[in-house]
Amino acid sequence: MKYIAFILFTVMTNAAAQLMLKHGMMTLGPISFAGVNPVIKLLQIVFSPWVFLGLATFVISMASHLYVLSKVELSFAYPFLSLAYVAVAVFAYFVFREDLNAWRIAGIGFICVGTVLIAQSGRGHEELAASPSTPLQTSELAQ
Repeated sequence: MKYIAFILFTVMTNAAAQLMLKHGMMTLGPISFAGVNPVIKLLQIVFSPWVFLGLATFVISMASHLYVLSKVELSFAYPFLSLAYVAVAVFAYFVFREDLNAWRIAGIGFICVGTVLIAQSGRGHEELAASPSTPLQTSELAQ
């Protein structure tokens, strides 16, 4: 639980990146490659301000996630990323006026409950190192 702030930072930067990418693509309008060099078109998309900012935010999110993975178990940290779905759905409702119907709200509820259950089970590497059980050595696995 010591690294929960870093995990939540990863989640929020991931969600923010999605919202920036959506805004950037809405600004660009429908994408068509007809009569245009696809490489040029791709560069125009990537270097449009909101898309570029979204991609840069993804890099920050990934750097934060790598830090988290160095401190806690993957099976603990990774499920928290599902909270990005929750944040994106809520913010998309308010910012982009996207639909948030009963089915989506129910799904969000299940995601939140699952994340709380996983959070209750979490231990970081330092907690594992302090536990009395020792990991099996490769030579012990062969026996």
